[in-house]
Amino acid sequence: MSNSRLLWSSMTFSVALALSACSPSTQDATDAQASNSNAAGKTIRIATEGAYPPFNYTNADGSLAGYDIDVANALCAQMQVKCEIVAQDWDGIIPGLLAQKYDAVVAGMSITPERQEKVDFTEPYFANTMVWLTDPKSDFDPTALKNLTLGGQRSTTPGAYLQDNYEGKDGNTVQLYDNYDNAYLDLKSGRSDAVLAEKVSAKSWLKDNPDGFGIVGDEIDNNDNIAIAVRKGDPLKNDFDKALSEIRSNGELARLEQANFGQ
Repeated sequence: MSNSRLLWSSMTFSVALALSACSPSTQDATDAQASNSNAAGKTIRIATEGAYPPFNYTNADGSLAGYDIDVANALCAQMQVKCEIVAQDWDGIIPGLLAQKYDAVVAGMSITPERQEKVDFTEPYFANTMVWLTDPKSDFDPTALKNLTLGGQRSTTPGAYLQDNYEGKDGNTVQLYDNYDNAYLDLKSGRSDAVLAEKVSAKSWLKDNPDGFGIVGDEIDNNDNIAIAVRKGDPLKNDFDKALSEIRSNGELARLEQANFGQ
């Protein structure tokens, strides 16, 4: 990924002369089209994790897919820019943004105060809830957790929730992993008793693992809003916000939610 930021250039003298010769109606149409996005015509490099289905995942052929990828492509089309989407390990995804390896992060990333100190977020494009994933026939009781090993993904809101509420309390142990795939593997092998995950992630995993596992207890609404991260002060945020408003208004965002989450 190149280290390019959004580049702004002034009109050349020749272009200025050409525009000055436009009729008022032609000029208005030109201005309206250009105002659609300050980034129009640019190439925007976007990072995603590629290991967080159904938000983002990597196909067998190495291509990236999922809700985040669909949203990113829809926004780039609305903004009239070219999208280049690459995979980046979760732990390094914000450092990579700050190092200008890419221009934005679209990776199922929740807005948190800690992250807001480092990056700017757009308006949310999805709202999450958390659920417990375990053996529904066990005596697991979300309201009385004692002497259990609880899994999750580090640097996520469920991971932080586990650490804040259960680490070292009532004999519980919190085990955090680099990604949810590894958390689910340990659950399946019996090395943990339950995993706390975002509902859409848990439901996606259950589609391929329906036997012996299920969602237990009520959904936990912890005001988990997912948005696009950009560098502090980057005007790209305004372009994304405008495009998000447009694809929400025209129904495209709801269509992508239905296609990826069935909701």
